[in-house]
Amino acid sequence: MEKPLHLPPALWLALDRMARDEDVTVGQVIRDAIDRDLRRRAAAKTAVRPDERLVAPLRALLADDFAFARGWEELQSRLVAKGYHLAESGGGLILQAHESGRKVCKASELGYSYSTLLRRFDCTFPGHSHSAPLRRIRGY
Repeated sequence: MEKPLHLPPALWLALDRMARDEDVTVGQVIRDAIDRDLRRRAAAKTAVRPDERLVAPLRALLADDFAFARGWEELQSRLVAKGYHLAESGGGLILQAHESGRKVCKASELGYSYSTLLRRFDCTFPGHSHSAPLRRIRGY
């Protein structure tokens, strides 16, 4: 069932001119524009995820360090000994290569979200600008 599209006359004229230039119908110009916009929006929402072939071995390599560290300082020391460190990124944490500072992945992709570590250590990551998650966890 077709529904009429109500557009201002100036917009119809512009669409008609584009359609004639491209030798297509106004409907095709509109469909193409909608299609381009939908693809652009879908691409913008696609998260850039690291390759699981990289993350899985890291998860295994660092599992004991994340599991047995009793605080942020101990966790950082353990990670640095293996060539990595944690750093603030937005509202969470990322794992970086210690020497280059290159981002490797999010801590949450290793199975350790910022909020999980906040609960365990009961304090914010040193220098982290987001303390609201800790207040939420503590209930105030």
